[in-house]
Amino acid sequence: MAKADPDLVRDQAAGSGRASGAVLHPGDLARGGSQSGVRLYNERLVLSLIRRYGSLPKAEIARVTGLSAQTASVIVKQLEADGLLLRQRPQRGRIGQPPVPLSLNPDGAYSIGLKVGRRSADLVLIDLMGKVRAGLHRTYRYPEPDATLAFVRAGLEDLQRDLNPAQRARISGLGIATPFELWNWEKEIGAPHDVLQVWRAFDLVGEVAKLSSWPVQLCNDATAACAAELSFGIGGRYRDFVYFFVGSFIGGGIVLNGMLYQGRTGNAGALGSMPVSGDGPLGVVQLIRSASLYHLEQLIGRQGRDPSMLWKTPQDWEGIGQPLDAWIKDSSIHLAQAIVAAVSVIDFEAAIIDAACPPEIRTRLIEETGKQVAQLDQQGLSPFSIIEGTIGSDARAIGGASLPLLANFAVDREIFLRNAG
Repeated sequence: MAKADPDLVRDQAAGSGRASGAVLHPGDLARGGSQSGVRLYNERLVLSLIRRYGSLPKAEIARVTGLSAQTASVIVKQLEADGLLLRQRPQRGRIGQPPVPLSLNPDGAYSIGLKVGRRSADLVLIDLMGKVRAGLHRTYRYPEPDATLAFVRAGLEDLQRDLNPAQRARISGLGIATPFELWNWEKEIGAPHDVLQVWRAFDLVGEVAKLSSWPVQLCNDATAACAAELSFGIGGRYRDFVYFFVGSFIGGGIVLNGMLYQGRTGNAGALGSMPVSGDGPLGVVQLIRSASLYHLEQLIGRQGRDPSMLWKTPQDWEGIGQPLDAWIKDSSIHLAQAIVAAVSVIDFEAAIIDAACPPEIRTRLIEETGKQVAQLDQQGLSPFSIIEGTIGSDARAIGGASLPLLANFAVDREIFLRNAG
């Protein structure tokens, strides 16, 4: 088994007294401030470790955390009573009593994610393992606040239709993933000026909160996608990676030491702003100008064809032909430049690329990017891998839904939360 982080919490008394089935809330945790705070931190720690490793027996939990066997047993017992952990089959074949692995209970908690994008909106209900239990998708030419709220109002009940009252009570919150400054880029997406400018003064979090009884949180959509890959995808295998999500406008995130890194102002991972070769001043443009789907829209539109298939049928792009080939070639060249530049600043072990497109198109893009990287001068750089993301088009919505789960059940709940400016 992989070695756990060395800075894990040490042995503290743990006893709960919390009612069975209660949900942990963000305000419950005050690290080191009280015995209760330490207990809740230890519980979050155990849940985080089990999420990372898939399953762990009590003895292994005690070993990697430094908790005593008694304390670990008390914590596990309480988490089982809360419905957050499940016992798996005993591991037989060893001397002595066979250990019983513990895993997360998918039905222990649920969360709702809302993605508001430049071409579409999504609502998803996920369980504690990050699996989508229900989802809704809506497309548009451009986003409008009133239409977005109408979509949320109708969709929230649809998402819960198959949940019984006890399951509904386990919904921990609603997370919103959206581009910050949604009102920008009106020319690129063909939106009327007055429509997008309404977003400047629109309190999306406050208005969505009026539609439900759950806490509502917000983060950048590309950062949310990175969080989804880190929490539920292949990102958990890497301690340090740079992440690109190719949507209408490309964005990304940075993971250092297994946690999302925000930077001084919360704007770390603004990869769409990276300078790459192009026809701009001094022969340079931003990555967002060449490796975004809006550029593919333009290529399709120049042929007199309707590009709406890109967001109306994000899993079926059959028949696009030459514009898609040209876009993949151009995007891969500039993605390669951005990856090598990022690795030269921080010694990333991997670059993960995901996209709002059919999986086979994503694979083509990543393979071509790898070929382009191989042609660039990498002298002085350590080897790194280019990895295909695993979440896909739902990454931003799933990442939004992960916000309440991290806030309620993760050790470092504040790792990437930030209010929109």
